[in-house]
Amino acid sequence: MLSTNIVDLLNLPPWLAITVLILDVLIRVIAICWLPYNRKPVVALGWLMAILLIPLIGFVIFLFFGSNYLPKARRARQRTMNEMIRETLDDDMDEKHPVLGDHVKLTEPARVAANLNYRLGALPLVGGNEFTLHKDNHEAMIMMAGEVDKAKDYVHFEFYITAYDDSSQPLWESLIAAAERGVQVRVLIDHIGSRRYLRYRRLTRRLNESGIEWHLMLPLQPWRGKWQRPDLRNHRKILVVDGQIAFSGSQNAIDSSYNTRKNRRRGLRWKDLTFSVTGPVVEELNAVFISDWYSETKELVLAEIETHIPAVNNGQLAQVVPSGPGFETENNLRLINYLIYNAEHRIVICSPYFVPEETLLQALTTAALSNIKVTLIVNEKGDQFLPNMAQRSYYEQLLAAGVRIMQYPQPTVLHSKYMIVDDAYSFIGSSNMDPRSFGLNMEVSTFIFDPDMVNELEDVSREYVAVCKEIEHDRWIDRPAQVKIVENICRLWSSLL
Repeated sequence: MLSTNIVDLLNLPPWLAITVLILDVLIRVIAICWLPYNRKPVVALGWLMAILLIPLIGFVIFLFFGSNYLPKARRARQRTMNEMIRETLDDDMDEKHPVLGDHVKLTEPARVAANLNYRLGALPLVGGNEFTLHKDNHEAMIMMAGEVDKAKDYVHFEFYITAYDDSSQPLWESLIAAAERGVQVRVLIDHIGSRRYLRYRRLTRRLNESGIEWHLMLPLQPWRGKWQRPDLRNHRKILVVDGQIAFSGSQNAIDSSYNTRKNRRRGLRWKDLTFSVTGPVVEELNAVFISDWYSETKELVLAEIETHIPAVNNGQLAQVVPSGPGFETENNLRLINYLIYNAEHRIVICSPYFVPEETLLQALTTAALSNIKVTLIVNEKGDQFLPNMAQRSYYEQLLAAGVRIMQYPQPTVLHSKYMIVDDAYSFIGSSNMDPRSFGLNMEVSTFIFDPDMVNELEDVSREYVAVCKEIEHDRWIDRPAQVKIVENICRLWSSLL
């Protein structure tokens, strides 16, 4: 046993040696009996492996990172918001078909998907929306600033990562100017996501000097009684102006280089996909913000949300899909798997971090083996070593099933996150295709049932694929053995990434 060897090496006194050995055995027994409870087998196995190999250290790490859930009080506030949203919807909405309006073109798979999303996230499928895609990070922030300049009542800003830099400054100055002219500006930024970047202090100083009401999301401040698993983060990106227009997608409110010397030296630039939208779905994105504001502040700002989402029969059909550790189930993963299993002829997935858990891997390979055209767009080299190597370990199995894997060339980090299914369904937002986005991060994505959006995303995909390099199965399996070993080691820990 590892602990016995350590005791021998340290030549501990007999009483201390016996204590350590008893503690070692207790930790192993407790881990085997306790860890599998309500955990996926692969996740439980990952933690068991860590604890059995390095019992004391592994157990301490588990105490900090082992729970996938937010504190009970936060989850209770999320349930309260879900019920409140459901109660404010139109009384004549059919619970079995939670779609506002009478949409003749709606297919049965779309109705089932809408029902699934409503049961999990409390938001219905609504029509009357108009989406616009934005492919340039910095131009998107300029557009956001322009909409904030028009604000009359309120602006809601929620981003995982943000900084006060040359690229984001126009947006921040518009937010500050809006607050100065009497607009209610509320800002949420993730504590860990933003503080690691150089200009975080400059941003917080500007916020404190302004009239903006702002709070940290999921702060790690134990001296203030604020504590949860450190890597449970709010990864959402939302901007809502007056309930009239909203922005969401994959990009953070920061320069595309993320302002680090390492990134600039390597020439790394993040390439994102953001959308702006008008119509009833704006109120759904606003509801997600209101829920998060309530979770962080215990303040319910119902005056800044339309309690009755209108039923509109024209325009693009859409439904917001919130997910994360505040919910009891993996909302985004369930929808993604459902859409894949109901695909008829094609699936396109673009994700910077693709580490599929077992059900997603099974769904994709089943689709490909059923002669459905499955295309995966990923990075040639990601910005994070462990996830990048872990995802590479899945390529051989995917390629063998017939999945096409397209690698976007480095040094650009393709950070867009979307999925196309057939000619009608699309899914776009902040969620990656990995265990972190399915279970650990608070995410927001939007399910869109509209062929025009599919065509627009198909155009984006063609732009990406045009510069990509396709991985060939025969060449891939001949990569060096030492590379395969590293990939497989990283894969073992993929459930804990």
